[in-house]
Amino acid sequence: MRKSVVIIPTYNEKENILRMLDKVMSLDYPFDVLVVDDDSPDGTAELVKTKQKEYDHIHLLENGEKNGLGTAYIAGFKWCLERDYDFIFEMDCDFSHNPDDLIRMNNQLVSGKTDMVIGSRYVGNVVNVVNWPMSRVLMSYFASAYVRFFTRMKVADATAGFIGYTADLLKLIDLDKIKFRGYAFQIEMKYTTYKLGYKITEIPIIFTDRTAGESKMSGGIFREALLGVISLRFKNIKPRV
Repeated sequence: MRKSVVIIPTYNEKENILRMLDKVMSLDYPFDVLVVDDDSPDGTAELVKTKQKEYDHIHLLENGEKNGLGTAYIAGFKWCLERDYDFIFEMDCDFSHNPDDLIRMNNQLVSGKTDMVIGSRYVGNVVNVVNWPMSRVLMSYFASAYVRFFTRMKVADATAGFIGYTADLLKLIDLDKIKFRGYAFQIEMKYTTYKLGYKITEIPIIFTDRTAGESKMSGGIFREALLGVISLRFKNIKPRV
């Protein structure tokens, strides 16, 4: 069986991390989990260590001070590639991404028909979002439309953070040249995949806003995403040698 790992970045996720780890471990597929913790002051990493005593497939990378989502994922990608995983996923810890969807996403990669699979809130012009105020739904939906306009990517949910990659794809991306560290990181990874000519597939998911813990979204993160999209058009993207 080919090896799959789920990267979960954390910062102050004590309300969610134990339930999330138990849920992923209960799935009908032997996913490994790598938690990348940015020195959470609430003790998230210590809770992960208690779960490591129960499950052999849980790993912890303590990533130092909080340096943004992209920094955590890049550290996680490098860790996974060094350990020869075949498929590498990223997802949030707050249950906005349903772990059950990992099975469908993994099947897409195992089929060999795609290189990146996105758990999409907006594919097929349907908005699958629960518990968000309409203002945030509209902001997210039109942000993806804005990204499509400037990048020409045919991706309905360009800002999605529920994604699976083949290891072969990640090996060709020069991770040290990924510029953005906030949510623009998600756009840059998709755009890099698109420019390298690799296949991107979206499957529908239902996104449910967190009910425990605090959101990490801020105005600065959103501005980085909007302004960063324009600069991507001028980035010279080549496969890593």
